[in-house]
Parts: sequence; structure tokens; C-alpha cells
Amino acid sequence: MKLLKKTVLSKLSEVLDPELNISIVDLGLVYDIKVEKSRVKIIMTLTTAGCPLISMIEGEIKNKLKEIGLKKEGVVIDLTFDPPWTMEKMSKKAKTMLGIS
Repeated sequence: MKLLKKTVLSKLSEVLDPELNISIVDLGLVYDIKVEKSRVKIIMTLTTAGCPLISMIEGEIKNKLKEIGLKKEGVVIDLTFDPPWTMEKMSKKAKTMLGIS
């Protein structure tokens, strides 16, 4: 199971925020990944609650996870805003890309 969780995280790091062109993992949007047999639950947030691009991000997540054999119906994305996203959640790489020290 751990290997699958690590593989899922690796695939999620390939999903880019459409506006910032930075990985959702580096942005700190992925809070948790739960793996149960052939089902994956991703607990994540967005930089803003009213983000109009959520369907695009969800579609890209499901497409990336399909590459490792997960069916779209086996991927559950649980969107939360608790705790709210802050810039402190970003990786050093993301901060550097955005010019934030």
C-alpha cells in the first residue's frame, strides 16, 4: 500500500495548477492520500474557494492516475478548505518559481 501511495503522490506532482503552472503538490494543495484496494481518496484544497478551474484540475488528476491503472470511478477527490491554504504550505521550489523568498 505504501508504494501505491508514493506512486499516487508522484503522479499528482505531474498535475499543474492551470493558472500558476506549478505542481499541485509543490503548491501544498494535496493534504492527504488514502489508498484502499483499487480506490484512492485525495484530500486537497485550492488556493481560493471559488476557483473556476477545479473541474480541469480534477480531470487532470484522474487522467494522471489512470496512467498507473486506477479507474476514474476509483478516484475520489475530497475538496476541503479546513485548514485553509496559505503560502506557507508551498514547497521551497514553488516559492522560488513564484519569486517568493
